[in-house]
Amino acid sequence: MTSTTGEAVVVVSGHINAPAQDIFRILADPGLHPDLDGCGILRGGIFDFVVSDVADVLVMRMYYETFGSYEMNNHVVAYEPVRPIGWEPRPGRGHPDATGPRAAWGNRWVFNLLPDGPTGSMATEIVDGSPMPVDKRAAVDSGRVWWQTRMASALECLAEWSVVR
Repeated sequence: MTSTTGEAVVVVSGHINAPAQDIFRILADPGLHPDLDGCGILRGGIFDFVVSDVADVLVMRMYYETFGSYEMNNHVVAYEPVRPIGWEPRPGRGHPDATGPRAAWGNRWVFNLLPDGPTGSMATEIVDGSPMPVDKRAAVDSGRVWWQTRMASALECLAEWSVVR
């Protein structure tokens, strides 16, 4: 697993012993995301569907001690089968920022997959927090510690799930 951080971009990469199409299928299924969650706040999707294109919205149930139970509306902004899949999270029902003027922070989570050998893939998870308001970026130290650790954990979970599936 390798990690890098920039001003507000965190990148974590690792080899997974599964074909990219298998990994992509897991990432496109919001019902499986709680099993991949590196921070333990995802509770599951609201709707039972698989992402199929840009503009789909994954509505996820969440729980964070500070906010309690709430939803996040993840707008799909990258979708190319067996390559990138990514979303821009926006606060939803129950989130304290859901109706505020700066509800959408503009950050993006993207997984990019590349074939790596006959049966493996290189998975790269990227969180781009550069569009976030300065105060929100500062609150999470531009993701340097918090996101990086959880992203590495998520890729490890993805590697385990890919082998099982």
